[in-house]
Amino acid sequence: MPPTLASLVRHPGLKLSVLAGEDRLETPVRWAHVSELADPVPYMEGGELLLITAMQIEAEDPDEMRRYVRRLVGAGVVGLGFALGVKYAEVPPALAAAAKEEGLPLLGVPRRTPFIAISKAVSAAIAADQYRAVTAGFEAQRELTRAAIGAEGPAALLARLASHVDGWAALYDASGAVVAAAPDWAARRAARLTADVERLRSRPGPASIVVGGVGGVGGVGGARTTGAEAAEDTAVADRVELQSLGTGRRPRGVLAVGTGAPLGTAERYAVHSAVALLTLTTERSRAWQEAEQRLGAAVLRMLLAGEPDHARAVAGPLYGGLLDAPFRMLVAEVPSGGAAQQTHATPSGTGGVPAEHPAEPAAASANAGTRTGSGTNVTGTGIGTGTGAGAAVGEPEAADPLGTLVDTMEAAAARTGESLLVVPDGERLIVLAPDGGAAAAACAEHARAVESRRGTKARPRDRGAAAPQGDELVIGLSAPAGPIAAAAAYRQAEQALSVARRRGRMLVEHEQVAAGSVLPLLADDAVRAFADGMLRALHEHDATGRGDLVASLRAWLSRHGQWDAAAADLGVHRHTLRYRMRRVEEILGRSLDDPDVRMELWLALKATSV
Repeated sequence: MPPTLASLVRHPGLKLSVLAGEDRLETPVRWAHVSELADPVPYMEGGELLLITAMQIEAEDPDEMRRYVRRLVGAGVVGLGFALGVKYAEVPPALAAAAKEEGLPLLGVPRRTPFIAISKAVSAAIAADQYRAVTAGFEAQRELTRAAIGAEGPAALLARLASHVDGWAALYDASGAVVAAAPDWAARRAARLTADVERLRSRPGPASIVVGGVGGVGGVGGARTTGAEAAEDTAVADRVELQSLGTGRRPRGVLAVGTGAPLGTAERYAVHSAVALLTLTTERSRAWQEAEQRLGAAVLRMLLAGEPDHARAVAGPLYGGLLDAPFRMLVAEVPSGGAAQQTHATPSGTGGVPAEHPAEPAAASANAGTRTGSGTNVTGTGIGTGTGAGAAVGEPEAADPLGTLVDTMEAAAARTGESLLVVPDGERLIVLAPDGGAAAAACAEHARAVESRRGTKARPRDRGAAAPQGDELVIGLSAPAGPIAAAAAYRQAEQALSVARRRGRMLVEHEQVAAGSVLPLLADDAVRAFADGMLRALHEHDATGRGDLVASLRAWLSRHGQWDAAAADLGVHRHTLRYRMRRVEEILGRSLDDPDVRMELWLALKATSV
């Protein structure tokens, strides 16, 4: 600990005597300063031991001394050292009385003790304290490093850190969920800080905030508790520092450290070491990341080419059992105009698969990525290794909805030890996730939450609406498939994506493609243009001539060509309806006896009414 007035009084070489303020000798001393000014306050920073000979002050004037001492106390001076035998043989009573009145420790300095000896003693004690702190910090760094690279990973690191700071520690993943805590009861305490973690995650990294007050760890007013009681009592008693993890703009995780008082130098070294080590578990070198990205892209391309054995051989153990069990393939994109398109676009010259091969995504993109979660220990690629720092399920992330989706799925995978394969494909994203796993469930929950926030219904988008912006992500999810059927799964995901786009839904699973009516699929500009072109001649006739051919055609087709029923619907004679249908054939140049013609006309009529 830093030097105190008591340690200076106990110093055998200084021979200091206590003349006032005996109850405040445990106050730390930041420095020893000599000043004979009548008002040295402008040159004080607080925490100093002021040394004087009283050459320039009226030490025998009670009123002047009260004002002098009061100014020193107000400036944060922690003690006053008076040189005995220089101008005064003893401390003037006026000064001694003023010091006692203000509670300022007053030390007598014998003539044989020069002020420089006191300054050296304070400096040496401060240096020794700093050396002890640095040494303890280095030792903590070694222990934390050994813990980080051990089998238990971050969980062991948090346990060592909690021991070093005499408090507790917790780790949050990219979505803000607690993935590890030490001691065990700290998980409940950490869970209460979700709002503060979200506030920190909204700031550009690196960033930190302090939450809570001071007091004894695990108790109020210095009373200590243990176990489950501590998790309840620390809600108002501890001081928590939240530190963002990661080197990018968006945090990849958050470290929480709870203590009963502000961190000392040694504890601060330990926390900084933990932040650095945890950041290393969430960040990888660019070369390593790019190599793994290329590997993931190659594995996906082999799967889509119908070579699952080669894909397994290339992947090795990188994806755990992902390629040995049923998985779901997910294709996601932000419609034209979304901000995320620029974020995830495949760079030119990266060797992506040409667009004329839609069944093979641009898997060679340098943006491709692989993700392997590892449960609460967060080993391997670690937490939050996605395109961004993540977001709570369904929260607004208009700037990068694709990144938010990846982070949400990765966070869920990390908590359960699942493996993911993530490959950006131009302006879209392809993900392989275990069927029935936490990542796929997190994707569905994220979609439900976002749609609930938007107020989205299962309906086609209005034709007059502006192009979707920001977080209007659309996702297609395949049926469960094995590696041998990866190409089919990709086609299913694309079909589901197309349906999601037309229905105005964020997520559509392939099983839902055949559900409901086919009519929402007609809500497409290309289909509308086809319908308008096919019916244009009839509309022009109705606008200038006699007879409502379009309405008559709709009624006749809806009645499956039954003349009497259709004529009754129109309120005309059946011969009039027959005449109108002949005019339809003449104008269109096509026969209504052809079932294909009738089908096209019916779809055109429905498309213009959707």
